[in-house]
Amino acid sequence: MNTLKYSVFIVLLSALLWTNVSLAADKIVVEQQAATCLNCHESNDHSGHADHNLAPNLRAQQPTYLINQLKAYKTGSRSDPIMTALASNLSDEEIKNLAAYFVNLPSIKTETNASLAKVGKEKASMCLGCHGSSAEGNGQYPRLAGQRADYLAQQLANFKAGVRKNGQMQAIANTLSEEDMHALAAYFSGL
Repeated sequence: MNTLKYSVFIVLLSALLWTNVSLAADKIVVEQQAATCLNCHESNDHSGHADHNLAPNLRAQQPTYLINQLKAYKTGSRSDPIMTALASNLSDEEIKNLAAYFVNLPSIKTETNASLAKVGKEKASMCLGCHGSSAEGNGQYPRLAGQRADYLAQQLANFKAGVRKNGQMQAIANTLSEEDMHALAAYFSGL
């Protein structure tokens, strides 16, 4: 009987150790994939590359939003040469793991123009119904707080021009002047 208990104990211990090794290996893979993402998406980039300002900050982003966007790049329903190429190689599980990784990174504020942000704050209520009362995001709606101002202004301009497709966002963007877009972007980037 003791041999049976010992055998069961060894099997359970082996399973536990294998699970921990497997989880650690998965964590390393996700961290390596995320490091590739952060080459462009890290908001405290000081490399001087102008295109880094047009990549969104992924820290504390809504996981459902990230999953939806990566799947859109993967299927081609959203287009960007770099993102399409990267997302096309990700499995659904890898996409979910990346979303879980980024939601757990602490949010950070980006630099903003304080006087322009004050004007943006007056207009921000139109965004907060979907994007959360503190612009933290709301499920499928992305976090706006802490995003780069240049990125946010460009996305609003893309919605207005029809480059990005979303009926609700296109309707809202069509009501905004270029100055409004920059003011909103300044406000949300400073949250």
